[in-house]
Amino acid sequence: MYGEASVAARYYCADSENGDQVDDPSEDALFMLISDLNESDNTFVVIQPDQDDPSWFASVAVLDDGGYEVVRRDATLREHDVTVETSKDRIAGDLTKWLAARAS
Repeated sequence: MYGEASVAARYYCADSENGDQVDDPSEDALFMLISDLNESDNTFVVIQPDQDDPSWFASVAVLDDGGYEVVRRDATLREHDVTVETSKDRIAGDLTKWLAARAS
């Protein structure tokens, strides 16, 4: 497990297909979770509030032809954005900024 997840999430948590979970992940923790994705048994990570029926989520999934599909959805703001990205650094940085806007 990455980051400091000793207490319950205050805002959100990140869960990957292989069972890794990080509460309130830092940019570095998101980078590591994305770096651990592969095409066989750990194809995605989802970040969302740690609550029933969350109003927003973000996900990163490995694409068959390389790169990552990044989905950001916020039902409250009627936002739904899907992009394809190759840079794990950029994905982690962009997600950190997007998540910070939801936690305030």
